[in-house]
Amino acid sequence: MTRIFSGIKPTGHMTLGNYLGAVRQWTEVDQHRGEALFCVVDLHALTVEHDPARVLRLSRQVGTLLLAAGLDPAGCTLFVQSHVDEHARLSYVLECTASDGEMRRMIQYKEKTVQAQAAGESVRLSLLTYPVLMAADILAYGASEVPVGDDQTQHVELTRDLAVRFNQKYGQTFVVPRATRPTVAARVMDLQDPASKMGKTTVGTGGVVFVLDEADVVRKKVMRAVTDSGSGAVEYDREKKPGVANLLEVLAACGGGGTPEELAGSYASYGALKKDVADAVVEVLRPVRERHAELAADPGYLDGVLREGAARARAMARPTVDAAYRAIGLMPAG
Repeated sequence: MTRIFSGIKPTGHMTLGNYLGAVRQWTEVDQHRGEALFCVVDLHALTVEHDPARVLRLSRQVGTLLLAAGLDPAGCTLFVQSHVDEHARLSYVLECTASDGEMRRMIQYKEKTVQAQAAGESVRLSLLTYPVLMAADILAYGASEVPVGDDQTQHVELTRDLAVRFNQKYGQTFVVPRATRPTVAARVMDLQDPASKMGKTTVGTGGVVFVLDEADVVRKKVMRAVTDSGSGAVEYDREKKPGVANLLEVLAACGGGGTPEELAGSYASYGALKKDVADAVVEVLRPVRERHAELAADPGYLDGVLREGAARARAMARPTVDAAYRAIGLMPAG
């Protein structure tokens, strides 16, 4: 059976981009086609300056939203990364397999280092090594598929390299995974800056639609979305009209009734397009927001799901991690 692993960092409130680009794929496709594990990767949130109380609060919110979006604990494993010690255990072993040069070539490390230095912040060692922890997240479970976006493909390639290197040097231990492209995903750009991805940690939130935004807030953000200079014709052209293209892609992803190219021909003005995009986004997020409110009123349910999920995840990961320890020459405990 295909084993699938994917995770989400609790570094900010979940966005429309997170939902359409990853979470919807998990709920509608991945949890039904294999043995799927979904993880709130809270350890990764510690690689940059953070508020401990906020990380804790967002971890619970992310877990609740994943259930609200449709993950079924009876059909998949949902858990929190820090609840399963095998992630940290395997990460160190893989650090002893990786090289300094590999870590420093990671694009996200370079980008986040520049951002941290520009803000006058120190760069944490964990920011350099977190791709190894991500590799441990995947390899511990023998996952063969990792649904990721473009920005994480390099990290999955590193995971493959580490798995192959370890297997060749110490004996067959890990499944070598592959990155997969989500089949129902959409790449959602910032409504105020269509050249940038809609992100959880964006400083300005005017162009970011959050899953828990109220309907009137969603409408306001969409109606204020940046369009493009030039003629007012509604055309789908990602290069020349990125703002309009982004709106058309969002509408298509939210069930607008056609491809972005097809939808473009249905509108004579940006205003009409924005109104329909706003309506579509509100309707897509409404059931998730309502279910989140129900689940948040019963925090004990989430605790139970995460506790059971961690127990299942631990049982799956421990044999592989123990095997890696034996292979690399560590003395068995007990």
